[in-house]
Amino acid sequence: MKVVVIGGGWAGTAAAVEAKKAGADVVVLEKTDLLIGVGNVGGIMRNNGRFTAAEEMIALGGGELFNITDKCSRHVNINFPAHNHASLYDVTKVEPEVRRYLYKIGVDIIFEGRVVDVEKKGSKIEGVYLQDGTFIDGDVFIETTGSTGPMGNCVRYGKGCSMCILRCPSFGPRISISQRAGVEDILGMRGDDSYGAMSGSCKLNKDSLSPEIREKLNKDGVVVLKVPKEDVNMDKLKMKVCQQYALKEFAENVILLDTGHAKLMTSYYPLEKLRKIPGLENARFEDPYSGGKANSIRYLSMAPRDNTMKVIGIDNLFVGGEKAGLFVGHTEAIVTGTLAGLNAVRYGIGLKGAELPVSLAVGDIISYENKAKETKDGLRKRYTFAGAGYFERMKELGLYTADPEAIQKKVELLGLKGFYNQKLV
Repeated sequence: MKVVVIGGGWAGTAAAVEAKKAGADVVVLEKTDLLIGVGNVGGIMRNNGRFTAAEEMIALGGGELFNITDKCSRHVNINFPAHNHASLYDVTKVEPEVRRYLYKIGVDIIFEGRVVDVEKKGSKIEGVYLQDGTFIDGDVFIETTGSTGPMGNCVRYGKGCSMCILRCPSFGPRISISQRAGVEDILGMRGDDSYGAMSGSCKLNKDSLSPEIREKLNKDGVVVLKVPKEDVNMDKLKMKVCQQYALKEFAENVILLDTGHAKLMTSYYPLEKLRKIPGLENARFEDPYSGGKANSIRYLSMAPRDNTMKVIGIDNLFVGGEKAGLFVGHTEAIVTGTLAGLNAVRYGIGLKGAELPVSLAVGDIISYENKAKETKDGLRKRYTFAGAGYFERMKELGLYTADPEAIQKKVELLGLKGFYNQKLV
């Protein structure tokens, strides 16, 4: 059986790993020259409820990518405003590690393989066409193309192309494969009912910072600098994808995290104002290059799905990551992508799709988000283990813990230890 994964971000790589473990032949079609997508500028893992989710996935047998980010962490168990026990992986090291792992287990990868159209028969996809006309057939398809781009969306709903890590001008625009197959996209909203949301952080070149800030960042992993009162902008918090960081502390301070670069925890920051802050007089943006003005716009292309991650209306198409809903973060992408990978193979051999139990955080978030986005208010929210409303829900339901032994025991009692280690084909 052949599983075709469209998009090689965190969700796509997780889907590919799981489908390969389950016994399928797997090919990943990635439009750029890098895997893990925005993971190349991300770097935050295990903060708040993401610790619980990561340990649940490890207990379930789906911990391969978490082991890689742990291995590549520059700092572990650090705290910054409203976030505890975070790990910061090195964005300059993690993609090569993921790439080598996928090759090691036998996943085929086609880079610069942008999918532009589908061949469909009845309610099934038979294959997809690449930009150069190549036809890739398959038995089951997983779309993890994300929800950012093409450039027109960033122009229409944001402040223009910010020249982000996805590099649409170089590698071409993202195409919604589910929509090409006849399923209408769902669009996320902001509080003012406009569509989309702005990515939540930027990267600064570490060498452009003062020696004192560089030293503290390398040593502690986090630096907090006061913003001049006249430059505090609370309104900007409403635009952020990452509602777990839409707190006044992130407007009143410049918060830098060490992910190899200096991760600036704000959607954008005017360069003239940034350089007024002591130690940042020479600051320069690494990604997006227009980080003084804007960032990429996300949540403009989600597919309707069930809780097995299958697209409603297409029999053999599954989704993960932002394509699957208003999920924020690498952990969330890996969780949804892994389930899509397993269920793609289950579908291919005639088995019913599996749902994760809501007694686990990794199952509850999939079910809860799917129900919540049926309402207009639900489309205004974001769903992440790390904060905002969903982390509060985790705590209320008793789903949050930072005790790995308790999580292992819980998964064992559910009879799900090693659930993701099934060889099906």
